Amino acid sequence: MHCTPDSVVIRPSILYFGTPIILITTRNPDGSTDITPMSSAWALADRVVIGLTSDGQGLANLLRERECVLNLADTAQHESIERLAPTTGRDPVPAWKRDIGYRHEPDKFALACWHALPSSTVAAPRIAESPLQLEARLSHALACQLDAWRGQAGGYVILELEVLRVHAHAEIVIPGTQHIDPARYHPLFYVFRHYFGRGSRLGRTFKAEV
Repeated sequence: MHCTPDSVVIRPSILYFGTPIILITTRNPDGSTDITPMSSAWALADRVVIGLTSDGQGLANLLRERECVLNLADTAQHESIERLAPTTGRDPVPAWKRDIGYRHEPDKFALACWHALPSSTVAAPRIAESPLQLEARLSHALACQLDAWRGQAGGYVILELEVLRVHAHAEIVIPGTQHIDPARYHPLFYVFRHYFGRGSRLGRTFKAEV
């Protein structure tokens, strides 16, 4: 006899069910760099769609400059990301963030102990330690209000980005190809506010090229 698992109806406080962490680098008005860790993104063809809260410095920079770098984090970066987690480039710190423990941090590269690399097509630098660095240009932005979500935070913005150039650590590229080696690439996932690495491979889709 086949038995189906029991299920219950719940109302979780967040729905971060597990997506890779992206570190968005943008240029501040004074020419310095902001780093925004985030985990609400999906990709299709040469487009990446992300979601950001409406009052962050990274979003303000992205809307003004209309470009950024999407640095995909790997498992070796999780401790540095957590050092950045309670910080913001916005000064003064928005009230709702201050109330839950955020503080202003003007030099996130130094705090994370990462190194900046110049980009080819955008002004913002890349993060050398990230195995994949996607230079991108803003195509569309859609502001959304969400009354039930942190009343003081306002809402969020959905942004569609066109990827202009992809930089990859040589060690994760299959030699002689344009393909990432999935066995050597170790993305960092954010699962219900916990950090996880990738498990063992379970199989491959019929569309896989390698």
